[in-house]
Amino acid sequence: MRFVTMVHNAVTAIRPGKAQGEAARHAKRAIQRRLSFSQTVYIVTIIFLFLPLLVLVIYSFNGSSGMNWTGFSLRWYQRLFSSRELWRAFTNSIIVAISSAATATVLGTIGAIGVNWYRFRLRSYVRTISFLPMILPEIIIGVSLSIFFAGVGIPLGLFTIYVAHTTFNLPFVFLMVMARLDEFDFSIIEAAHDLGASDRQTLFRVTVPICMPGILSGLLTAITLSLEDFVITFFVAGPGSSTLPIFIYSAITRRGGVTPVISALSVVMILGTVALCITLRKFLKYIAAK
Repeated sequence: MRFVTMVHNAVTAIRPGKAQGEAARHAKRAIQRRLSFSQTVYIVTIIFLFLPLLVLVIYSFNGSSGMNWTGFSLRWYQRLFSSRELWRAFTNSIIVAISSAATATVLGTIGAIGVNWYRFRLRSYVRTISFLPMILPEIIIGVSLSIFFAGVGIPLGLFTIYVAHTTFNLPFVFLMVMARLDEFDFSIIEAAHDLGASDRQTLFRVTVPICMPGILSGLLTAITLSLEDFVITFFVAGPGSSTLPIFIYSAITRRGGVTPVISALSVVMILGTVALCITLRKFLKYIAAK
């Protein structure tokens, strides 16, 4: 009888219904428990961050230009897509962001590989001074670049914005590639040389592919920083070369506040960013699966 009782207890213990009952009771207890302080702070922070975005989205569909809700309307989106000046500024931002980010990525990658591989007298000096644009306030960089362009005689325009954005994007790319190189296994380089690869072949077929995550991270960071920069761009932009942040600032100062067109633009940019992130996430999953 004792053996039969033991078998019965074992079968009852592993029965799915009872296991589900235990899990349900634990889940119910977890739900009934009060929120901890950290969870409360987290929820309040999320609400604080995303509530303004929700208000922005709602009032972009307001029929009135004020804060009084007068009805659902798409007039501000129609005005948004018909504004040539706005889309000219957006095009300038895209051109400057992609070109300056690509240049900063190439120069930053080459500089990081050179500083990490070779030992020379000014190596520590170069490594330290490359982080100055990241440390200095943006207003100092903007004023100094404006004075430099005026002294050299270069007229302010898209080219000066491109040079300025390349300058402050370089340290971010340099830092991310250096972080990747710090984890680099240099025995792979020795193996490539033992197999007869030249320095150029080793660079493009071994080093660059291994550093590609850091290079792509630096490129995307540089594009993001270039698109959102206002302070430095404000000092080095010339007539007819305004970027999107400068256009938004001018629109706000003219009207004395955020206009519904800017709200509609913000909603379009949020949707575009979310769509881009989802696409990149699926693409990275596809690459990892292969």
